[in-house]
Amino acid sequence: MSKTIVKFGVVGYGHIGKRHAEMIRRNEEAKLIAVCDTRSSKECGADSIDEPFYSSLEEMLEKHPEIDVVNVCTPNGLHASQSLIALENKKHVVCEKPMGLSKANCEQVIFKSLQVSRHVFCVMQNRYSPPSVWMKDMIDSKRLGEIYLVDIDCYWNRDDRYYKKDGWKGTSELDGGTLFTQFSHFIDIMYWLFGDIENIEGRFADFNHENSTDFEDSGLVTFDFINGGKCSLNYSTSVWGGNLGSSITVIGSKGSVKVGGQYMNEVEVCNVKGYEMPELRESNPANDYGAYKGSAANHHFVIENVVDTLLNRTVATTNALEGLKVVDIIERIYKVRDKNNY
Repeated sequence: MSKTIVKFGVVGYGHIGKRHAEMIRRNEEAKLIAVCDTRSSKECGADSIDEPFYSSLEEMLEKHPEIDVVNVCTPNGLHASQSLIALENKKHVVCEKPMGLSKANCEQVIFKSLQVSRHVFCVMQNRYSPPSVWMKDMIDSKRLGEIYLVDIDCYWNRDDRYYKKDGWKGTSELDGGTLFTQFSHFIDIMYWLFGDIENIEGRFADFNHENSTDFEDSGLVTFDFINGGKCSLNYSTSVWGGNLGSSITVIGSKGSVKVGGQYMNEVEVCNVKGYEMPELRESNPANDYGAYKGSAANHHFVIENVVDTLLNRTVATTNALEGLKVVDIIERIYKVRDKNNY
């Protein structure tokens, strides 16, 4: 009996598209059929790959109807429209974060996916980090008791090495904002652990990106969890030289925990009643893009989950509804920003 192979096509061959492509190539039950990008193959570094290269998603899908899954790895503002094109061609979708730049965009994608009975997988690879898995168990098992306070701090560097002139990063239309591009992973972890939010208040600033972005680089945001507890989210891309760190602190009626490190990859505090901290497996390093670094390099888990879900072994780690909720939360935070006339 022949082994079932899940066939992939990648749209967008930048840093993240290349990582998706490589993780597909490494998976024994996956095959990369083709890639596409609006830039030339030479411009995006695809002139030496073995797979066919195309200049549009439509052309790639026309030439390769055998593709099962389209991985959308393009600028944020294109995610929803290209997911719709893939779904209209009856392909499953793996969509890099964010799923869209508005709740309405995401709802269109979900509606189409239900119409054509296809999966939409949202890439939130930080869920696979050992400290994140451990925290999820701590919250779900109620080992911390009633949740009182949560503090999320994200302090990164994004400067002119990142915001290239005439590039898409930093634009309202294709980037969308700091919370969409840099810190949506942390909004996702927060939602995954504690659920939806209300009573949002915030203060925002643009300290040193006036000439490189259309939006804020820093924010101090507070809100309540609908399920109980209060939270502060503090973020900035104005750190000089390199990333300073990211952390989440949880204070509950039965104890406190803090996960920190540069990429929220280390358990720094575990002080919980009647509980002994287990030894966790080592976290993967951050994605290294040369001048700057991103979140944990866990994309191989994403591709494994897609293959296992399509072969009926498991379910999506981050489904489309969860992807929509992350966008919805960011959109509501930004409504507070815009109301403040930032």
